[in-house]
Amino acid sequence: MADLAYRSRGFQERLATFCETAAVPQHIVDTVSKILADIRGKGDKGIAATMRRIDGLRLKPSQFRISESELVGSVRKLEKWKLKAIKESIATVSDFHRHALPQSWTAKNKHGATIGERFYPLDRVGLYIPTDLASTAIMTGALARLAKVPELVAFTPCGKDGSVNPAVLASLKLCGIKEAYRIGGVSAIGTMAYGTETIKSVSKVFGPGNAFTVEAKRQVYGTIGVDLLPGPSEVLVIADDSANPRFVAADLLAQAEHGSGREKIFLVSLSKGVATRIRAEIKIQMKELTRTKLIRTVLREGFLSVVVDTYEEAAKVANFVAPEHMELEVQSDKLVYLTKAIKTAGAIMQGGWAA
Repeated sequence: MADLAYRSRGFQERLATFCETAAVPQHIVDTVSKILADIRGKGDKGIAATMRRIDGLRLKPSQFRISESELVGSVRKLEKWKLKAIKESIATVSDFHRHALPQSWTAKNKHGATIGERFYPLDRVGLYIPTDLASTAIMTGALARLAKVPELVAFTPCGKDGSVNPAVLASLKLCGIKEAYRIGGVSAIGTMAYGTETIKSVSKVFGPGNAFTVEAKRQVYGTIGVDLLPGPSEVLVIADDSANPRFVAADLLAQAEHGSGREKIFLVSLSKGVATRIRAEIKIQMKELTRTKLIRTVLREGFLSVVVDTYEEAAKVANFVAPEHMELEVQSDKLVYLTKAIKTAGAIMQGGWAA
């Protein structure tokens, strides 16, 4: 954990240094390259061998696909409250993104020529769903369904017994996905890129992943399309005296336990007292969590606490960091100002309940 004061000497340089993202380690590049080569050259056998070597899984190619009965069964077996939450999430995500759907158009220019743009869905899209992340199944599956993609295929890691989280399967089923495979990580990306004897390749892959998965996407880019090549996930929270320390601590810890150990979390406080209370709450909540090894790594190497004197300074820090997730846990009359002043955040959540 590092502490900085906005008006301290060398602040800008130290902030810039902290924000730097390290290059992908060579061992990751080499490992990914070998796995992709095995899949490209050996197909299904290459996938099975990789699963056995890396994950200790002994699956036959005939067991890769998740059956329709498993997808349907997951919906039937899931607790009612979870099923309700999934359905509501799908509806909410779809409603939001319906407004962003590009619309085809035509017009006549001043020379009398017909001009325009035409938008149409890709023929076959692959969705990568990291372990247990039903939210990713919803955020990718709901959008693909909204875009009316004809063929949707999902890939997600499985447990040692070949099982997949029922909430993930139910989310896929409710998003209209009928083709899914219990294949994860680099193997999933390679399969989507090159195809095998039993699995067709896709036009483009969507979905997040760890450093190995992102590197795999980088290496297959050009063979297929990829959504993006993000660095480690990050969150920046601006908090003042009105913020609930429990909420802020929970949001920071939720980001820290993502899984790579390379996540970055930023706390921008309007006073030292706010920062002190939030850090005390982090220690309390840590006792109740399970992924403490990963979290401690992030808290030690990827947590920066900045104390500012004004909301303007807080906005300047946020704009420099350009966080993936931006949370404003401040007085209600400051929300509008900060939302307008912060121009580089990927997503802005207003208020403690919006995380």
